[in-house]
Amino acid sequence: MKKNIYLARQPIIDLKANICAYEILFRDMNQKSVIKEHSYASASVINSVLNKFGTKELLEDKRGFVKIDEKFLLNDIIFYIPKEFFIFALFEDIPMSENVILRIEELQKAGYLIGLNDTKLTPDTFDKYAKILQYLSFFKLDFTRGLDVDIPLYIQKLKKYDIKVIATKVEDYESYEIAKKIGADCFQGYFFAKPKILQNNKFEAAPFDVLKLYNLLMQDASINEITAAFEKSPEITIQLLQFLNSGAFHFPKRIASIRQVITLMGRETLGKWLMLMIYSKSLSKNENSKPLMLMVQNRIQLMELLLREVEPNVTSERVGEAYFVAVLSLIETVFSMRLEDVLQRVNISESVKEALLDYKNIFGEILQVILCIEKSNLPCITQFERDNSLEPGTVQKVVLRAIENVNREMV
Repeated sequence: MKKNIYLARQPIIDLKANICAYEILFRDMNQKSVIKEHSYASASVINSVLNKFGTKELLEDKRGFVKIDEKFLLNDIIFYIPKEFFIFALFEDIPMSENVILRIEELQKAGYLIGLNDTKLTPDTFDKYAKILQYLSFFKLDFTRGLDVDIPLYIQKLKKYDIKVIATKVEDYESYEIAKKIGADCFQGYFFAKPKILQNNKFEAAPFDVLKLYNLLMQDASINEITAAFEKSPEITIQLLQFLNSGAFHFPKRIASIRQVITLMGRETLGKWLMLMIYSKSLSKNENSKPLMLMVQNRIQLMELLLREVEPNVTSERVGEAYFVAVLSLIETVFSMRLEDVLQRVNISESVKEALLDYKNIFGEILQVILCIEKSNLPCITQFERDNSLEPGTVQKVVLRAIENVNREMV
């Protein structure tokens, strides 16, 4: 499927007027506005830079600032992103909860660069961000929100943490001179350059094909099967080659085939790349998809938690199967296709297929009781507890835990 991709790129310059980084924005299909769904915009920017435009073309040898919200920050997909190319700019409204602080620390220790996006600098700023200042590399100071009289002192305080200050929304010469005078290290705004809209006409990989490839990796399929699947989907192969061209890998040998690429990348890295693609596509739905995503997350949690109740020593492989059953149980709605057609085309394992179509095996039993939970069918829930030697009320406790987990993930 051919689709126009639009990104906006605005340079960030240093004191010598050299470009030191870019800010990358995702635009809607009409080039008129920035996408309002922050997590979708973040995933789309990263996916487009890596797989469609290419880092060499878009970023040259610089890094790109990408804005991220709390939802994207706390999703483990963030660790799948190559750290060499991006700087994560945190939205100001992200609450400094324990989970957020821990995630920022984890990212910084893993080698990622993190900054605060378009923020006002006051004494309250230091109070709010006290626990993460040591992990930050950049502070983007919004020039349109007024400057405190003691702003030079605050900037010097930031620099004690080795934080570079970027004056943003600098729109005239006077603002530029003030920014230099108060101690800013870098500058961004219309005074230097308006965001340049970049269009890329690329063939968009079908979500279905991406999911199929990911499934092959999870099933530990042979290299021959994986290679054949790539070769049947040139759109994905082209994006993979663009990703490799980004400089994320430096192979000692010249690449002569897609099979060689897959072998050299390794299954884990390839799986992470595919998961990033899946994530960016799953967020591309409109507001009406949020209840559906909530239901998917809820089923995933219930499948895993109930499986652990029934099989306390369950293996990670079986947990992975349970996860797949939960995701595929709503695939008819997600893909607008019959479940049977999806299962036939993706070549799902027999145990997963039997669970989804006939409610057979333990995965099918758990899926069936999840449907009972959604319909408040108490006799069905009680029977499940009896059949699996669970204490009365176990399912209810699991439901509450699942709700808590989903609430944390969906914020």
